[in-house]
Amino acid sequence: MTTHLVWLRNDLRINDNSALYAACRDPGARVLALFTATPGQWQQHHMAPKQAAFIYQSLCLLQGALAERGIPLHYQQCDDFAASLEYLADFCQQQQVDQLFYNYQYEINERQRDAAAEKRLDDQGVICQGFDDSLLLPPGSVQTGNHTMFKVFTPFSKAFVRRLHQGLPECHMAPRARAGGPIAVEHEIPPFDYPLEDFDATLFPAGEEAALQQLRHFAQQPVVAYAAERDKPAVDGTSRLSVYLATGVLSPRQCLHRILKHHPDALDGGHAFVWLNELIWREFYRHLMVAFPALCKHQPFVAWTRNVRWQKNQNHLVAWQQGKTGYPIVDAAMRQLNTLGWMHNRLRMIVASFLVKDLLIDWHDGERYFMQQLIDGDLAANNGGWQWAASTGTDAAPYFRIFNPTTQGERFDPQGEFIRQWLPELAAVPDAHIHQPHAWAQKNNKTLDYPEPIVEHKDARKKTLDAFERARSAA
Repeated sequence: MTTHLVWLRNDLRINDNSALYAACRDPGARVLALFTATPGQWQQHHMAPKQAAFIYQSLCLLQGALAERGIPLHYQQCDDFAASLEYLADFCQQQQVDQLFYNYQYEINERQRDAAAEKRLDDQGVICQGFDDSLLLPPGSVQTGNHTMFKVFTPFSKAFVRRLHQGLPECHMAPRARAGGPIAVEHEIPPFDYPLEDFDATLFPAGEEAALQQLRHFAQQPVVAYAAERDKPAVDGTSRLSVYLATGVLSPRQCLHRILKHHPDALDGGHAFVWLNELIWREFYRHLMVAFPALCKHQPFVAWTRNVRWQKNQNHLVAWQQGKTGYPIVDAAMRQLNTLGWMHNRLRMIVASFLVKDLLIDWHDGERYFMQQLIDGDLAANNGGWQWAASTGTDAAPYFRIFNPTTQGERFDPQGEFIRQWLPELAAVPDAHIHQPHAWAQKNNKTLDYPEPIVEHKDARKKTLDAFERARSAA
């Protein structure tokens, strides 16, 4: 009997899991699954404790789902990728594994790990099969007429949609139970030796069933209103699927097919296309990461922006992190992040712009802090978003485009509903003054337990423009 091993990483699901599906195609094969936790590596990558807890809970649920299909899930904690390779090689020898199945990861450390694993296992006579599983289309499959990677999103999106019209990526069913039927879970997975922090399970329930339920709900009606509601942080207008995509509990193909089932015109500009285009943004950043591996090393895409002289102001950085900048929309957003491990997408742009363009603090500091907090942390998307806001990346906002945090708040949270949710100290401030509470307090002889703005936006904007102009001239 041949033995097939599925090496699980960022793909914690049984439905539409390319590696699992392929491993189970031979009905006579013995199929095993393995997950290796690498807390030392996670620490280097700044994984948020909330995300680690979400992964742990999802992994435990996956263990049960695999057992129902007669597939045991083996677990081992190793310190880092190098140690996990040693364990993988030993495990394959002990279990007499003939073939290894795994889904690609596209970050540079992960790609180097997988290349080393293939070489090591090839020497042991193990056949390795990898799959493009976490994307709709493989990296390098959507290119310009000159056969290069797009550097601007809009033409990438148009080319991407054309490719989808030519043929949709296939979704795989969950494997059937193996010939021996369900098995008992003999050993429960112990908690990771990594900081685990409770998360709001009502907003982000762990596991594949919860992910599919949320997708089905969103795809029916909320996706139609997404274009109109997505920028309003006080409204539950987003999908809240990002954590499932980031951890591989849900695949982008499942999202695409589910949306098209309810909205067949989505790829032709229908209402649901606005949300599908967000999936294409996700693809764009991952394709870029493969084409330009320096992005994984936190290098700016626009070379001359290396010359920007960032301010090293620890007090300002801490004020931003703690939501004490004196700008209500920024502070409410940061307190949402610190509490939930999640932030509304419009707010991510606002707070990133504030850190980089108002405080002139290095975008790397913001990128790192987000990864340390986000339950849906994803290197490609997080790096792409921060470089967009910092005007250092491909298809980035021009450096002279600087959000005014006050007017952003007035536009997207006009009555301050979201602000009041996270800044209870401003509860008494009237709607008309919620975005400039100190002006109201001074006029009405009130005292607020809320910090004064740590910078004046107009002056900060000029300072930032000067810094970027000098950096560009130096290049």
